[in-house]
Amino acid sequence: MKKVSYGSLWKTLLDKHMTKTELREKAQLSRGTVTKMGKDEPVGLEIILKIATALDTVSIADIIEIVED
Repeated sequence: MKKVSYGSLWKTLLDKHMTKTELREKAQLSRGTVTKMGKDEPVGLEIILKIATALDTVSIADIIEIVED
């Protein structure tokens, strides 16, 4: 079974010297959304787009991966 992983997002944040709180504020995300992502739960594509815009990235791979469960 496949599942979502945001491991690449957390690595991207480290590379950009940005905290989860800074990302949440810059991308205008709710705390609940960041909590869901911390648990590798799926979020909507519009959330991924907000994150990509906030991080100034064009690669979805910098945010999300599909991995084996």
